[in-house]
Amino acid sequence: MLTTLMIYLGAGAIAGLIAGLFGLGGGAVMVPVMLFAFTAQGLPETVTMHMAVGSSLAIIVLTSLSSVRAHHRLGGVEWPVFARLVPGIVAGALLGAWGAGALSSAALQNVFALFLATMSVKMASNASLPAGGHLPGTVGMTTAGGIIGGLSAVVGIGGGTLTVPFLSWCGMAMRQAVGTSAACGLPIAVAGAAGFMATGWNHAELPPWTTGYVYWPAVAGLAAASVLTAPHGARLAHRLPARLLKRLFAALLALIALRLLLG
Repeated sequence: MLTTLMIYLGAGAIAGLIAGLFGLGGGAVMVPVMLFAFTAQGLPETVTMHMAVGSSLAIIVLTSLSSVRAHHRLGGVEWPVFARLVPGIVAGALLGAWGAGALSSAALQNVFALFLATMSVKMASNASLPAGGHLPGTVGMTTAGGIIGGLSAVVGIGGGTLTVPFLSWCGMAMRQAVGTSAACGLPIAVAGAAGFMATGWNHAELPPWTTGYVYWPAVAGLAAASVLTAPHGARLAHRLPARLLKRLFAALLALIALRLLLG
C-alpha cells in the first residue's frame, strides 16, 4: 500500500505542475497521468480507463470545494444561473457515467483521446464562440446542463472547458462565467463519481482499495501532491509568454491524444 501511494504522490506532483503551468486541471491532466500510472502498475487494461476517469472525478470533488469557496468570496458565482443548470448537470453526469460504464476500456480511451484532440485544436487556433446575448429558458438551461454534465462525466473533467464557453456565449462576463463554472464543477464531480462507483460496483477485475471505479490510493496521492506542486507551475507560467504556453499545451494534448489512439 505504501509503495502504491508513493507512485501516486509522484504522479500527482507531475500532474499538479502541469496543471499549474498551463492553467488547466481536472481530467485533461489527471486522467492521462493516472492511466499511464495504472498501466505501469500492471493493473488490468479492461478497467484502467474507467478507473482513471472515475478517480479523476473523485479528485475534482475535493479540489473544487476550495475553488468554489474562493470564487464565492470574490463575488464571481452567479448562484441563480448555477441553480438553473444543476438539474440538467446532475442528470447528465449520472447518464454519462452509466454510458461510460457500458463502453469497453479501449472505446472510452478513444473517446477521451478525441476530446483531447479537440481541445488541442481549439487551443492552437484560439477559436471562440460569438456571444449570443442572453441565457436561454428553463428547457434550454436544463438541456445545456445535461450536455455539459454528460460529456464531463464521460471524460472525467469538471466541465470548465464546456461551461465557460457556454456562459460566455450567453453574454455573461468572463469573471462570472469562470466562477459559475467552478461551482458547476462540484455537482458534475459528485454525480459523476457516484455514477462510476455504482457502475463499477463489485467488478471482478478491480484491485483492492477501490469503490467501484474510484481507486482511493490514486485519489489520495494525486490530490495531496498536486495541491503542493500546482503553485510552482503557476509561478513558472507567469515567466513564460502566454502564446508560447498555449502552443506548448496544445502540442502536449495532441501528443497525449495520439499516444492514446495508438494504444
